[in-house]
Amino acid sequence: MGKTLFDKIWDAHVVQDIADGPTQLYIDRLYLHEVTTPQAFDTIRAKGCGVLRPRQCFAMSDHNTPSRPGGEGSVEQMEALRRNCEAFGISHYGAGSADNGIIHVVGPEKGLSLPGMTIVCGDSHTSTHGAVGAIAMGIGTSEVAQVLASQCILQPKPRTMRITIDGHLGPGVTAKDVALYIMARMTTGGATGYAVEYAGEVVRSMSMEGRLTLSNLSIEMGSRAGIIAPDATTLAYLRGREHAPQGADWERAAARWLELRSDDDAMFDKEVSFRGEDIGPRITYGTNPGAGIAIDGTIPTPDGMTAAEGQQLMAQLKYMQFSPGQRLTGMPVDYVFLGACTNGRIEDFRAFASIVAGRHKAPNVTAWLVPGSWAVRRQIEAEGLDKVLAAAGFEVRMPSCSACLAMNADKVPSGKLCLSTSNRNFVGRQGPGARTMLASPLTVAAAAVTGVVTDPRTLLPHT
Repeated sequence: MGKTLFDKIWDAHVVQDIADGPTQLYIDRLYLHEVTTPQAFDTIRAKGCGVLRPRQCFAMSDHNTPSRPGGEGSVEQMEALRRNCEAFGISHYGAGSADNGIIHVVGPEKGLSLPGMTIVCGDSHTSTHGAVGAIAMGIGTSEVAQVLASQCILQPKPRTMRITIDGHLGPGVTAKDVALYIMARMTTGGATGYAVEYAGEVVRSMSMEGRLTLSNLSIEMGSRAGIIAPDATTLAYLRGREHAPQGADWERAAARWLELRSDDDAMFDKEVSFRGEDIGPRITYGTNPGAGIAIDGTIPTPDGMTAAEGQQLMAQLKYMQFSPGQRLTGMPVDYVFLGACTNGRIEDFRAFASIVAGRHKAPNVTAWLVPGSWAVRRQIEAEGLDKVLAAAGFEVRMPSCSACLAMNADKVPSGKLCLSTSNRNFVGRQGPGARTMLASPLTVAAAAVTGVVTDPRTLLPHT
């Protein structure tokens, strides 16, 4: 029987299998950021350990970095990361430096995340990097210390699931919509205990940036990792990147990467299939990413639900100030946020600009447009998108995690409604009492210029 792509990469990194216990897995790349790492460095110091392979570790301040000059941020955490990296010889991209950004944006764009790798970070959305054909997992602080000290981690091997999306997406439907649709169908626990491989015509036709968005949201349905087999799109994206192989090394690596795929006779523990034609622009109505509907649909009612399901629905709607059976189109929006490791790439800014070009920001809307890296911001300027956005009344801010999790000054006020391209709509995620609806860059842009939730297909530029 053949092997899945996940099994092939996992098995190639096994140091030892512990009887009735976890696997000792070798890690190719450890990413660090300022929030979860101080305790990990304290742990290795307390145990008298060094960092075994500092050249395989890369650190980035992102969660606390301000999105405007002089903005609020945790200087202490960012300075602690800088000192720890300096002490142990780890590459560090500090706030404001040319290489800085959100680690899940910078890793792929610098070619640090490559096919066949095992990648970990003390952040749940590490699953993003699986889009290049790698095993990428979020880990806890104690596990970060394990990797710093040994370049290995103890992990139980997840089961495997393949999600196949065949067919074609319609106009105005993005990778973000695909992910929100899958989560609504499978629920936020539907992939718990699994590593998910995405396959099918829709996935193969996605840009690399769309695949990064899809893999990013794998964690939101409970998956341990999301992975996509490398192909010509992957190679085109990675070729020439700073840390990707060069010259003859590139040719050898590219040939090897194209062999990284699930065998035809590989058996997955679970198979799930969807059709691209069934997916339209999506929006969430509740307080978890799986609580979503088609943008032209209606919020569910408790009819036919169990008592527990009905209670959960009503609790979410009470917080969001919505009603069962309500349509969300036409709902006034207070804030919009374009950014995060989910949708902070250049493709996302191009999409947003395509909607707002020739229009103007609605007066009732506060807009935060935050690139995922300084490289993305430089590309925005090189393409003249900043001028298009400025003409429409929008400001491009400095790279930061920003309003995704409100760890700096970008907090949505209590009771205000924000339409966001980020990954989570939990209670208080964007600020105490803030109400968040998740959507694609196109949908967020449509609300930004109309002032209300709007089907982006009604504003798509004519071609």
